[in-house]
Amino acid sequence: MPPRPTTPSPASPDDDRSLVEACLTGSPGAWDAFVARFAGLFAHVAGRTAERRGAPLPPADREDAVAEIVLECLRNDAAALRAFAGRSSLPTYLTVIARRVTVRHLLRNLRAFRGSLAAEGAAEPAGRPGDAPARIEDREQIESLLARLGPDEATLVRLHHLESRSYGEISRLTGLPLGSIGPALSRARLKLRSLMESAPPGPVTHGAGGPSTTEGSARSTGS
Repeated sequence: MPPRPTTPSPASPDDDRSLVEACLTGSPGAWDAFVARFAGLFAHVAGRTAERRGAPLPPADREDAVAEIVLECLRNDAAALRAFAGRSSLPTYLTVIARRVTVRHLLRNLRAFRGSLAAEGAAEPAGRPGDAPARIEDREQIESLLARLGPDEATLVRLHHLESRSYGEISRLTGLPLGSIGPALSRARLKLRSLMESAPPGPVTHGAGGPSTTEGSARSTGS
């Protein structure tokens, strides 16, 4: 299968407006044409947005992000498309939507990561220092914490919690036995909790977990 183009083929503003109107009025094949024209753009924006935030999306996760972007365009009777006023080109307008949905997707991954750490803490006996669930506020703090793990532990946490890799994928990527990944992740999460309950980590520029994402790069946008 040939790769998708990263940007849609050139079209005039009138063509863009006609495509939007066709989608909004339910013309046969209009949404198929919309997806065929912009799916490549959505995939490109999702990938670039994730990379600039230091959280590259594996292929399956990128496809999920593209599906979420398309659903966002359909949501509430295609409210996003109805709001298109033509003050910018349609690709530019959709890029903003795609970027916003991708950031939401990444934040869900981070919340799942925090939840897994809280679940580890809930299993600890009462009275230990880890009783109160610690919080990870942002990607930069996560990178700082990962840099304080051993390289193998940091790789496991990054692959499973930040890139949503399955145990099978991690086993293939790292060469670790499948049955060893769960226990190793549990040990790494407990170590992270211990680090989170100590002095707050400072900015990290290098280390086992990889370079941290600066505040400026986390805010940067663009496709």
